[in-house]
Amino acid sequence: MNVFLAVVGILAILLAILVLFSWYTARKVESVLPAKGRYVDVPGARLHIREFGEQNAERPAILMIHGLAGQLSHYTYGVAGRLAARHRVIVVDRPGSGYSTRAPEASADLSAQASALAALIRTLELGPSFVVGHSLGGAIALTLALEHPQQVAGLALLAPLTHMRDDVPPVFKGLTIASPRMRKLVAWTLAIPASVKNSKATLEAVFGPEAVPQDFATKGGGLLSLRPSAFLSASSDLQALPARLPQVQERYHELRVPVSVLYGKDDRILDWKANGQALVDKLPGARLVLVEGGHMLPITQVDLTADFIEAALAGTQGGSTATDAAVR
Repeated sequence: MNVFLAVVGILAILLAILVLFSWYTARKVESVLPAKGRYVDVPGARLHIREFGEQNAERPAILMIHGLAGQLSHYTYGVAGRLAARHRVIVVDRPGSGYSTRAPEASADLSAQASALAALIRTLELGPSFVVGHSLGGAIALTLALEHPQQVAGLALLAPLTHMRDDVPPVFKGLTIASPRMRKLVAWTLAIPASVKNSKATLEAVFGPEAVPQDFATKGGGLLSLRPSAFLSASSDLQALPARLPQVQERYHELRVPVSVLYGKDDRILDWKANGQALVDKLPGARLVLVEGGHMLPITQVDLTADFIEAALAGTQGGSTATDAAVR
């Protein structure tokens, strides 16, 4: 009995140490990378946004949606600034991600997130907006265009997730915890130490074959993933995909807005054929551009990504679009 109590006591101490480490790390990260935007309340979420450029009556505003386990700094790293010279640009932390929060009762599924972003467009009075989505943000952008078509003028999708896959990329296996209680326990104990330990391998998988920029942790917001809230949000986002993505992908033929897709040929997270080619095959007039590179094009190839978005946006306005070669 004494041995059992001793073991329980040691485990309790270890858990307390892990919780304190996770709490301290999160507070330290937030002191280094505080929120820089403003907050907009919409049904089911409080969204943290940053705005750049000015509204032009001749051009739609651009709304930029980041991917799984990301936040708006993936765009403010460089692409948003490039586009702001000619457009009004709004970058948003998705519900639960970055500095945005999700109401306790709100779902993390694609439709719920799309509804929150549609409400953001209405609240900001943007009118039909040109929506950019990276990775999981691509699936949300597609859902937004299908379920709230009056809010969307066109889509530029960067390495988008478009079709349900049978497996999970190895780098995201740790997020596949079905039990909400176990997910919360892991978030506050093992997730942050494991993320610190595995950060090099994780980043190499996500960015590869391209190099991880030395300033990604700060300028790209990478450190913000070292918080229990980031783990919980990413896990919830991943767990919610099977509930909606299969239904969304069956409706792609209903899309009535211009769609352009950019993919790196060597993407190690999502396969360009299963997601890029498979999407454009269902959308007559859609455009797929393949370039040398990996999954994190908004950070590794800022100018190319911005040029791609500009060309896609020009196409929605009946102007000439850049040729594929122009953005390779």
